[in-house]
Parts: sequence; structure tokens; C-alpha cells
Amino acid sequence: MLFFVAGIAVTIVLFFLLGFQKTETGTRFGFSKKQVASLLGLVICAGSCFVSVPTGHTGILTTFGKIENATLEAGVHFKLPYQKVVVMDNRAQKASIDMMCFSSDIQEVSISYSMNYQIRKENAQDIYKAIGANYYEVIMEPRIQEAVKSVCAQYSADNLIAQRASLSNEITEILTKELEEYNIIVLNTAIENMDFSDVFTDAVEAKQVAEQEKLKASIEQEQLNIEASAAAEREVIAAEAEAEVTRIQAEVAQYAGEREAEMNRKLAESLTGELVEYYYANKWDGALPKIVGSDTVLPILESSAPAEE
Repeated sequence: MLFFVAGIAVTIVLFFLLGFQKTETGTRFGFSKKQVASLLGLVICAGSCFVSVPTGHTGILTTFGKIENATLEAGVHFKLPYQKVVVMDNRAQKASIDMMCFSSDIQEVSISYSMNYQIRKENAQDIYKAIGANYYEVIMEPRIQEAVKSVCAQYSADNLIAQRASLSNEITEILTKELEEYNIIVLNTAIENMDFSDVFTDAVEAKQVAEQEKLKASIEQEQLNIEASAAAEREVIAAEAEAEVTRIQAEVAQYAGEREAEMNRKLAESLTGELVEYYYANKWDGALPKIVGSDTVLPILESSAPAEE
């Protein structure tokens, strides 16, 4: 756009400078064929002497293919018509690659891998000298594929899923080290998608279901074990409590027997002959026993106590 504007400006100036011609009758406005050709040549030449480098880019100036030492920053620059400017993008960029890999157990896996990267601005000229403007196709893409495939081959299919973060970190370390040699900075990477064959996916799902069922059965068995243990503990506590009650009852009974025996002992010690006769006298009704019998018959003692009413 800038070239176009500059070209129009030069054309207008030359148009008015060359358009007025002197004739015998006076001055008139017009162009000859040679003037038109010269004017067009000047416009093209003037337009090719200016170049614009966009923001976030670096201009590499070449003269007949030879790279000049100076680089062009963002903005408008003057150059010779036979010089060329190659624009290198030094902003953060994204590369995405879809590839097929194999795990250590020979399972095929489709991976979508992405990387954000950036070239070193101060080394843009070196990158162009050593590799060219197509450094991504020449250097980056082959190394990305090699790093991803080589790391995936170290993991089994199950571990590719379970250790996805470790897988990504290993790939990033490899690419960071390798691309640094070419003045390319790895900003961040990501495994955006990982897809296995339908057969393997079904097998993984079946395995997960089996593990869930196993875990469920284990939990249920553990619950039963806990309940059985609690029941057994309750039985032990009840048996111990019953034994304790029996022991206490036995101690109480023993204490009661000992106490009664002690009372009887003390009572026996307190009884005298006079006291026994006293109690006997209090209980006697005054009737003497009757003796009935003969010489050959044993006597029968009959109490003469009055009959109960």
C-alpha cells in the first residue's frame, strides 16, 4: 500500500512537470510516447526503492542473493531497486501436527500435537543464512515428529493415557534442547488429542469396568468384614459383661453367706444354757407327753398339745 501511495505521488509530480510543452502558438499540456514511457519507468523505479517491514517482523536485506550484514526493523526503509528484502516473522507462532505413532506394546495411536514457538529476533539473519525462510518445514516439523514418535515408543498404551503429562514433558525437553541450536525458542507444547483403535478402546473400557466391579466387591467385602468384626466385638463385650455380673453376684452371695455365718457364729456364742432354757420355757405349753404301749410294743409319745382350730 505504501509503495502504491509513493508511486502515485511521484506520478503526479512528474505528470505536471513533463506535461507542459512549449509550442509555436504557446504552451500546451500533453505527452509524447517517449515521455509516457519515461514517466512509467520513473514511477516503477521510485516504487521499488521503498520497502515496508511489518510490526513483529525483521527484514533481511539481500543484494543479488547475497545477505547484507544489516537487518531492517519494522517500518519504511529505502533500498536500491536491485535489492530484495526477505521478511522474517519473529512473533509467537503456532504449529500443529497430526501423526500416527506406536506404543511399546505395538498399539497404534493417533496424536495431535501443537507447539508455540518463536525465533530469536537478533538471530533472524543467522536463521535465514543457515536454513532459509522455510525453517519450519526444514528443521522443526521433522524434529517434532521424531521426538513425539520416539517418546511414545517408550510407553505402553495404558501408560500413554495414565502418564500423559510425563509424556508431554519429555517431548518438550527434547524439542527445547534441539531447536535451541537453531535459535528457535519453544514457548509451550501440548498433546491436544490422543486416539486409539476401536479394539483397544473397547478393551480399555472393559478393563475399567472390571476394575470398578472388583473395587465395588472389595468395598462390599470390607464392609461385611467390618460388620462381622463389630458383631464379634459386641459379643465379646456382652460375654465379658455377663461374666462380670456373674462374678459380682458370686461375690455378693459369698459376702451374704459369710455374713450369715458370722451372724450365726455370734448368735451361737451368745447362747447360754440359761438362755436356751428360757426360750424353751417360753415355747412350752405345759403339756407332758403321753406314753402308749405294752411290753412288746414300742411306746408312742403323743403330744397333748391342743388341736388347731
